[in-house]
Amino acid sequence: MKKVGIIGGSGFIGSHITQRFLENGFEVKVSATDISKQEKYEHLMELNHSDHLYISELNVENKAQLKEFVKDCDLVIHGGTPFQLDFKDAQTELFDPTIKGTENFLEVINETPSVDKVVLIASVGAWNTNFPLPAGVKMSTDTFSENDTPFMSEESHPYALAKFSANQTVNAYIKTHPSLDFEIVSISPVMVMGKSLSNREDSISTGLQFLFKNKMAPNPFIQMFYDTDIELAIVDVKDVAEGVYKAATIPGLHGKNYLLSSETYPVSDVTLMLNHQEPKNQPKIIYQNKMARRELGLLFQSVKKTLNDY
Repeated sequence: MKKVGIIGGSGFIGSHITQRFLENGFEVKVSATDISKQEKYEHLMELNHSDHLYISELNVENKAQLKEFVKDCDLVIHGGTPFQLDFKDAQTELFDPTIKGTENFLEVINETPSVDKVVLIASVGAWNTNFPLPAGVKMSTDTFSENDTPFMSEESHPYALAKFSANQTVNAYIKTHPSLDFEIVSISPVMVMGKSLSNREDSISTGLQFLFKNKMAPNPFIQMFYDTDIELAIVDVKDVAEGVYKAATIPGLHGKNYLLSSETYPVSDVTLMLNHQEPKNQPKIIYQNKMARRELGLLFQSVKKTLNDY
């Protein structure tokens, strides 16, 4: 029985990834930043085959804990930098955990002979820090794919800038280490929505769905979505979990970074669909998913179905 370590495996996306690996006969080790807070991960104990599930305490900035966590794993999924919009100090809350955490992670994995593959859960921010706004001079109707040059603006949200920098760190590491004994694959989902496997109230993704459903704006950033009726590229959380599983188990993908996206709708239509009403506009495919379809065999859920599930 192969063992997979999933950093961030109890979060909104991570829980679906944990479920996917348990269903496919893996031993699964999930990290917890504070193992005493059982409410963060107790929902995982209700999953099928949870007798093959282990919870281990881990701070991703602690290299000793990281070494202990991955030492007996065949595969490692790193989704330990959560989607975070509100912060007090960007450096300590976003940049350090995301960038330094990625640097530590790659160093530790390189010293762990059991690991054959790592999958890093990046973000559409690794390709376009302006998301959900268009990249650079592109229009909102212009498509974006893995063939486009990644776009970064210093004025973007610090979360996106941190994810962009972390992805650049990964690319530089691959370039300077041409003879690694393990594969590195990244997946970059657009806005992730769908049904949560837990009742946790600290998920930004499920919180955003609540805000959009009720057309609430707790800050100017969210108000901007409504004021401009911004176009949102959305992907189902289950499709992200499937993408991570495929990226982890299909060989020969080293160095790839897959955009995971379904359809794009204006936020006004997102509000309608979250309230089980029909959208007024036809969906678009702005962020391309052809590479993920072709190489990972993914079939993306319609956004209407995703929002109905929520």
